[in-house]
Amino acid sequence: MTIAIDIRSLSGGAYTGVGEYTRNLLKYMIPLDPGIRFKLFFNAHGSKPDLSFLDGFGNIEPYIFRYPNKYFSARTRFLNSPKIDKLIAGCDVFFSPHFISAPVGKNCKKVTTFHDLSFERYPEFFDIRRKLWHFSNNPKRQAQEADRIIAVSGSTAYDLSDIYGVDSGKINIVYSGITEDFFREHTREELWHVRAKYKLPERFILSLSTIEPRKNILGTVKAFELFKQSNRAGSDPARLDDCKLVIAGRPGWLYKETFEAIKKSKWREDIRYIDFVEDEDKPALYKLAELFVYPSIYEGFGFPVLEAMASGTPVITSACSSLPEVVEDAALMADPFNISDIAWTMEEVVRDKNLASFLRGKGLVQARKFSWQKCAEETLKILIS
Repeated sequence: MTIAIDIRSLSGGAYTGVGEYTRNLLKYMIPLDPGIRFKLFFNAHGSKPDLSFLDGFGNIEPYIFRYPNKYFSARTRFLNSPKIDKLIAGCDVFFSPHFISAPVGKNCKKVTTFHDLSFERYPEFFDIRRKLWHFSNNPKRQAQEADRIIAVSGSTAYDLSDIYGVDSGKINIVYSGITEDFFREHTREELWHVRAKYKLPERFILSLSTIEPRKNILGTVKAFELFKQSNRAGSDPARLDDCKLVIAGRPGWLYKETFEAIKKSKWREDIRYIDFVEDEDKPALYKLAELFVYPSIYEGFGFPVLEAMASGTPVITSACSSLPEVVEDAALMADPFNISDIAWTMEEVVRDKNLASFLRGKGLVQARKFSWQKCAEETLKILIS
């Protein structure tokens, strides 16, 4: 059997979430059956994918093309050509880890992964460039034309049926995984290195994501302000007063309001923005945090909460979209639109050591339910069925 996989998401150095999904699936799925030929399709005019992590596997065949991206994308989106299975000399099934346009012939089965439909649920959270990208790739058509769809959560599966009218019978829910890096113990020297590298305070609440409206970092900032001025009975002022907020992540789009709120905050001296965090530093960053706060308004899966739980960090997240599926009873959940609710849960965890310890233990157990090995095995079953 021959399976083709679209690896265009592996272009460049720093991978997006789809890139990490693709990379981990390749790493764990290709060794599962040496008898299956995997053809890896890639196109980019000025770059090539780093496939060194697949060295030693004899059942892969990379097909690297150099067509100008704008030209190639326009043809696939609007002319439905070229047929990619023809470009790579045929395959039994073509797997797209994302709904990017990838036309195939009638005799080639197509499986597509959908990570979320946030752009449909909350279009106001996207700038014009991203709206145009989604429009031109026509995700509704991609969903309807796929023979099988992999949804990364029950929430995403529901949205596919509810918004696009996709038959639920062709949707399979396969949860993504998490790497062992987040579970491993770190030495004091490793933790000290990350603390010094990013100039982290002694005690801090962490927010880590791309700075964009859907992630609700503005809500986190406002909740932190309420948290700092809290004098609720039973609170230990010392445990609140010396706790800072660290916001990590690259600016994405429509981020100016968030930075303006930080600049104008009464507590701006207690808020530190550290921009991009190297992947190898993320596990230690989570471990150093006293609490991870992620009141996202919509998530197709929610990697950050899983990473934080695997790192042994208490988590507060939203009681909406896929996030309750991921955390179950291992995190505190708040209404992302209720700033007081977020602030109250922040205070509960920071002031109550027993609660924090309980959440650490529950989080570690919950995170172990998700693995790339399991994800790869379930994905391969769908591809060969």
